Amino acid sequence: MLKAMRKNVKSLAPTLWLVIIAFIVTIFAVWGGAGRLGEARATSTIAKVKNEKISADYYYQNLMQRLEMLSNEFQDINKNLIQQLNIPQQVLEQIIQQTILLQKAKELGITASPEELRDRIMNYPVFQQDGKFVGFDAYKRILEWNRMPISEFEEGVRKDIITNKVIQVLTAGIAVTPEELWESYKNKNESVQMEYVAAEADKMELEEEPSPSEIREYFDQNREKYKIPERREASVVFFRTEDIKREIELNDSEIEKYYKENEPQFKEPESVKVSRIHIPYEDKEQELVQAEGRSILERIRNGEDFGALAQTYSKDSKAMGGGDWGLYEWRILPPLEQEEIGRLSEGEISDIIKSDEGIAILKITEKKPPRTRPLIEVRDRIQNILSDQKARELAEERVSELEKNAKKEKSLKKAAQTLGIEVITPGFLKEREPIEDIDSSGMISSMLFQLQENDISTPISTYKGVGIAQLEKIELPKQAELEEVEDEVKEEVTTIQKKELAAEKVRNIKEELKRENLEGLAEKYGLEYKTVNEHERNQYLSIVGENPEIDQLAFSLPIEESSDPIEFDGGYVLIKVLDRKEVTREDFEKDKETEKQSLLEEKRNKFFLSYMTKLREEYRVEIKYDIFLKISSDVLSRFEGEE
Repeated sequence: MLKAMRKNVKSLAPTLWLVIIAFIVTIFAVWGGAGRLGEARATSTIAKVKNEKISADYYYQNLMQRLEMLSNEFQDINKNLIQQLNIPQQVLEQIIQQTILLQKAKELGITASPEELRDRIMNYPVFQQDGKFVGFDAYKRILEWNRMPISEFEEGVRKDIITNKVIQVLTAGIAVTPEELWESYKNKNESVQMEYVAAEADKMELEEEPSPSEIREYFDQNREKYKIPERREASVVFFRTEDIKREIELNDSEIEKYYKENEPQFKEPESVKVSRIHIPYEDKEQELVQAEGRSILERIRNGEDFGALAQTYSKDSKAMGGGDWGLYEWRILPPLEQEEIGRLSEGEISDIIKSDEGIAILKITEKKPPRTRPLIEVRDRIQNILSDQKARELAEERVSELEKNAKKEKSLKKAAQTLGIEVITPGFLKEREPIEDIDSSGMISSMLFQLQENDISTPISTYKGVGIAQLEKIELPKQAELEEVEDEVKEEVTTIQKKELAAEKVRNIKEELKRENLEGLAEKYGLEYKTVNEHERNQYLSIVGENPEIDQLAFSLPIEESSDPIEFDGGYVLIKVLDRKEVTREDFEKDKETEKQSLLEEKRNKFFLSYMTKLREEYRVEIKYDIFLKISSDVLSRFEGEE
């Protein structure tokens, strides 16, 4: 995400949402406003914290706003990516956490004064020019340009001040000892150069599979490991949204009506692509650097390629890419350069732009004005949205009718048969166990554990649609018999045998290492050989992952010594230490204060996360997952056409 800081008020206008996204995500995305939902959803509750209700409409606003921000930044965002990143869950969890902190603030008597609010706003870099507040009129215009009501924005900032104060109070007692500080410093600054060979169990080949007697023997010796938890069996009827969408027919007027009523969804901001040549003064005379810049500018105007000259002369991070700062990253450039970008047209080259650090030459390689995408471009997307909405409504109607008949008949199967609807029997399910193709989140199995035998559930929403279930059997927890877990036991015995083979190979390498080098031995035994120039404690190792035993040996073995075989989750590894970088107390004293602040922040964060978990339980957080899934599915349908 971009963090551009524009000091000139006029140049702030087009892209402020990018500039202030860093704090909008934590303030306005939680407290600000977006388009309203219908009256029914506005009165629904999605979650409760103690007795405080969080409305479904409020969650919807924040989710939509977060996704709009992301889609402006990442053009290829789609439904699958949103689900993979758990954005809906993140947004709801953020609202809940903020609500908890504000309730805690009330208990502690923590508030934000008008002076604190004023100071916070005036000190945001985005509202400053030449180190000073831009003034109330400019501040008001900036928010108006970005459709942010002042009252809502300031309320968001006020709440952010309060939550920060609460966090400071809760973590005020956290301290670090001298010993912790020294160990932390060593962990972050000491490193080891080493080589290692890894034998992965899953790549070992056994001569034969485990025999029935070996499987039986292992099971008998480890019987306590194999217990079957409570499981429940049910009849389930499920209405898939995708199946029902095939029945939906949309006419042109419905599509046009949605387009007109939701036109802001289809607006695209101004698009500007910038290339840059930057030459810093460094230790040179300023006049010499400016003369060099004038010479380069003349060559550009005489037809030489801007990108080639940028590669040769530019000294910033984008020089090797021909000076291309893309569509967004240029927004972190100095204000004078951003002003010039706002003034130039597509294809234009700037004059020399002087600053205290050096000179710059800019080229606008692409400039497209803001626009609203025409209906023809977004028609498929609107069809997806409306089809999904109508399919969900139809699914809910059908499941409601089925629920009514099933409870009258006291049988889901009979009611479904009467209506000609298929019933599925997914078998015995553990709590929260997913059902393939219809319920990846385990909502249906979770509902079964709230029912008595023969009870019929209320409608259950998932990302795939809506269903209903009747609990038929309850299987209490029990000790497993071999026949019930034979595949699992066989797999475990196979893994153990493969791991023993991996250990044997590494032991052989350890023995032969006296005569041959590690890389050659790895090749001989068909194992992975790796080198690491700077391995630090708690650092991830390729293939192996994080391993405290490896860390302990890496920082204690003599140079050029190798370890014995070390077990990790996937097999065995052997390491050889080649060199070691160690810190001294003199180094530590120089960086002591910086390290102290860093470690203190780490400890505070760790404590705070743990404390929030306790507060979540204490404040009796309740979430209505059916409403959460309905809203999330509705919102995600708007991004189906983006894939």
